[in-house]
Formats: sequence, structure tokens, C-alpha cells
Amino acid sequence: MAEPGRCLWIDASAGASGDMLLGALLDAGAPIETVAAAVGALGVERIEIRPRPVRRHGLAATKIDVHVHDTAVSRTLGDVLRLVAAAALVPTVAAFAQDVFRLLGTTEAALHGEDPENIHLHEVGALDSLADVVGCAAALHALGLLEPLASVVVSPVALGSGRVASAHGALPVPVPAVLAILAGRGAPVLAGGEGELCTPTGAALLATLAGEWGPVPMMRIDSVGVGAGSADPRERANVLRVVLGTALAAVPVPWRHDDLIELEATVDDLDPRLWPAVLDALVQAGAVDAWLTPVVMRKGRPGNVVTAIVAQEAIDAATRALFAHSTTLGVRLRPVVRRALPRDEVVVIVEGCEIRVKRGLLDGEPVTVQAEYADAAAAAERLRIPVRTVLERAVALARGYRQSEPEPPAPATKPERGAPR
Repeated sequence: MAEPGRCLWIDASAGASGDMLLGALLDAGAPIETVAAAVGALGVERIEIRPRPVRRHGLAATKIDVHVHDTAVSRTLGDVLRLVAAAALVPTVAAFAQDVFRLLGTTEAALHGEDPENIHLHEVGALDSLADVVGCAAALHALGLLEPLASVVVSPVALGSGRVASAHGALPVPVPAVLAILAGRGAPVLAGGEGELCTPTGAALLATLAGEWGPVPMMRIDSVGVGAGSADPRERANVLRVVLGTALAAVPVPWRHDDLIELEATVDDLDPRLWPAVLDALVQAGAVDAWLTPVVMRKGRPGNVVTAIVAQEAIDAATRALFAHSTTLGVRLRPVVRRALPRDEVVVIVEGCEIRVKRGLLDGEPVTVQAEYADAAAAAERLRIPVRTVLERAVALARGYRQSEPEPPAPATKPERGAPR
């Protein structure tokens, strides 16, 4: 039984094939005896799986050699599925292998307009492909990666380019089956180099395995495996890597991460009385914030740098507002990253007056509390007390406020000063 959180990352940036993945899984610790026993349980012509150490561009890797006897047997998808079902395999191993063969067969059938059950799988139905798929299934099971709690992430897949010989004649690379399989599972792909870097069997294995596509997930690494392809081109290391470990839960971040744009202009000839209107126009246009910074310009002239922070969709509106409301002739843009606390707004009651208060929350607790000044000023005038007193009371009430608590009702009439409350 696999430990909870078992995780695998597959690096297919140099391509993928059945034997490369099998070699990488064996290199990562899957026992060859388990793999050989599963392949032997198929009851077909004799198949021998022989791993051997090789080097690819200075990297140590495991190369899988599959030795089979010549056979005239041509198997359909239905034949292969029945072989797997009848073999004495662990249920999860059989189910995974059948899923891979079914994906291969239905894809080929759709491409050639044939019945999936009766389509002849040619290379896929050959003994070495049977060994690759069932061997990978057995290795994955041995490493605890076919259990419900296990997760698999696959990198973008290198496909290759050029042409390759097949049972249907010369085909362009990537071959149609590879494109169809990976497109159907939303896989990110890249060319990656010359030749057939990803085979249909490799594509089907990756597509069946991938819970998601992307970079290395957060995990504690237990082992790394490198599987080698048959070719050893001069321009690249023909290997597939796997990283095996235990998934780690991401630490929740108590703030929001925003990718924003900073708009900036330097102005030295605007009537200072207009600046509040400029900043208000920027906010109305969608700016998250806007401010002025006094500067000294060439020849000692005083000026101001006006800055606004906007989301991508508000760039044009904020730029138009800056041109319309100031005298600038140009606006500078640069990307910025903002971390922002989650926030809320609560209403507290100060001597019968409602005061809106904005709060910034860190781990659910208010760390920044600001009462709405206009509300506090109106309440201070009504109550005939200093604005500072209203602000302090409102902030104190808001710090202990819980959204689940009902708001205290405001009195129907303002009490007389000095009267008991």
C-alpha cells in the first residue's frame, strides 16, 4: 500500500517512449523482478526485459532492451485487452495497462476510420510495446503510484520533427497519433529537436498518467530515475527523467499576489490646485492607487511625479485620464508586483452614529484598521465631540468586531448629552 501523498514528476522535455519511461522507473527503484513477472503473466511469446547502464551526454541512465522472438501474430485492440484481462495481474496494473491500450487503439481507429475493437495495432500490438506498457504499469504499482492518493505531474512534452517510417509508410513527425493523444489531454508540447522524440506509446503513457502538466511540484524527493532512448544524438541527451517523492502541502499565503502596471509621468507646469482632480480621475479610471511625489527637475525647476497603479485591463483608461486631466505629453509604464492583504469593511456604532471602517486582515485578524473620515467627521459634528475621539472609538470597536456578530441597532433618536444611556 502506498503512503499518502506519493508523488511523481516526469521530465519529458527530451521526449518520451515506453522503454524510456520503463527504464526511468526501474532506475528510480522499481524492482525488475516485479516488472518481469507482470510481463511474463501475459502468456504470449517469450519476452525478456534486460536493463543495462548507459551514458547519454555524460548522464548515467538505464536503457531497457526488450528481447522477443519473431512472431507472425497480429493482434487487434480487442485481442490485447483480453490478454491483459486474462493475465494474473494486480487489478490496478491491469486497469492502467488497459487504459493505455484503449487510448492508443481508439486514437488509431479515429485517425484511420476503423472500428476500435477490430483495429490492428501494428507497432502497438507488437510484443515490445506490450512489454513497455505492462512493465510500466507494474513498476508504477511497485512504487505506489497507482494508488488513489498518488499524484503525477508531467512536464511539457518534446515531440521532435522530420519524418519517420511506420506500418502506414513514412509519416511526418510528430505523427498524427501523438498529436491526437496529447491534444485530447491538454498537454503542453514543444518541438524539442530533430527526429521522433515522442512515440505514440510514450504519449499514451504520459496522457494516462498525468494528473496535471507543469513544473516540479512541491515534494520531498526520495529518488530520481533516468531512462535512456536507443538513439544517442550529438546535440542532446536522449533521456527521460522521473523524480519520485512525497507530496508536500503548499503553505497557505495570507495575502493576495497581484501583477499590476505602474503608470508614471513627470509634470512641472500644472496648476497645483488641479492635482486632487487628477488623482480622483485616475482612481475613477480604475487605478488601485495614485499619488504625487515632489521632484526637482532640470535647471532647478520644481515638479511632481504622478504615479498610478493599475490592473492590465485599466491601463488604457488610466492613461487617457492622465492625458486628459494633466499637462503631460508622455506616460511611462512598468510591471510591478503587489502583495495585498485581504480586507473587509464593517460598520460600527459610536453613540448611535454609524461609522464605516476598513480592515486589513492577516491570518484572519485585523492588523490595519481605518475608519472612514467623512463618517467620523459627520458623527463628531452631530455629537459635538472631537473627530479624533470618534476615530479612536470606531477603530477600537472594529478591532474586536466579528462578521458573524449581529450589529447593534442604532437608537431611533439621538440621546440628549448627559442623559443616561
